[in-house]
Amino acid sequence: MKVILANPRGFCAGVNMAIECLEEVIRIFGSSIYVYHEIVHNKYVVNRFTNLGVTFVDSVSEVPEKSILVFSAHGVSPAIRQEARDRNIRTIDATCPLVTKVHTEAIKYAEAGYNIILIGHEGHDEVIGTMGEAPESITLIETPEEVAALNFPEEAKLAYLTQTTLSVDEAGRVIRSLKEKYPQIESPPKEDICYATTNRQEAVSELVLQADLVLVLGSQNSSNSKRLMEIGKTAQKPAYLIDGVDELLPEWLEGYETILITAGASAPEVVVQELVQHLEDQYQAEVENAVIRKESVRFPLPRELRTLQSK
Repeated sequence: MKVILANPRGFCAGVNMAIECLEEVIRIFGSSIYVYHEIVHNKYVVNRFTNLGVTFVDSVSEVPEKSILVFSAHGVSPAIRQEARDRNIRTIDATCPLVTKVHTEAIKYAEAGYNIILIGHEGHDEVIGTMGEAPESITLIETPEEVAALNFPEEAKLAYLTQTTLSVDEAGRVIRSLKEKYPQIESPPKEDICYATTNRQEAVSELVLQADLVLVLGSQNSSNSKRLMEIGKTAQKPAYLIDGVDELLPEWLEGYETILITAGASAPEVVVQELVQHLEDQYQAEVENAVIRKESVRFPLPRELRTLQSK
């Protein structure tokens, strides 16, 4: 068996920052802290912090007053921030700067009187947070068919934004439909889909042609990980999304010689290496590292945390 390891894969700068942020909060305050939603969408990461004593919550009301609450990498709405202030909760914001960028754009367009069309997945934490910035101004869509159902006047003042972890191809189709229907629609000067999402999709798209099967390390609620699996399926290759080697079924590998392995932006490298080790031990796999693009992006810790570090 041959294993092709896609590069880049795994943690992006935003995930690295969020995890480093939570580790630093634990170092400073101890582990009796709270995180609003999962710090990142990955079962392995969340379980590790849970085992350290961190409590993940879905509502600010679950957090005792005067506690410490970390906002996840996906961002939160202004209403959540206000609720935390009202409960006298100390907050540390681990929102990815690229998500913050989308929030800022939503505020800017809403204040300028635009109707904002947000391309994203309903119910995703990032989408909920972005829509919370200007709920009266934002319409959420996901497909070209939903574009056809929009009923804004032809000359309406419109702008579009996107969730940062979308499929580049799928978002492109929706954007083309929007521009066809509303040629005047505006967008930010720099696209919202993040560099890491784009790079990981590009690597899989290029390498999948050499593979018989695709294994993606990531959790089922990870949007960007699902997109990687979908690229494999679109290329007519069997593709599976798993949290780790324990979820791998031997029958998936039967008859296949070349396996492409990648990992979503919130999946740690340790789960990749455990899978590779298993394939080397059980199938005498030979591993090839295929580098499509190099990444050097790094985000600083939140300002409030850097201030604490300096004291």
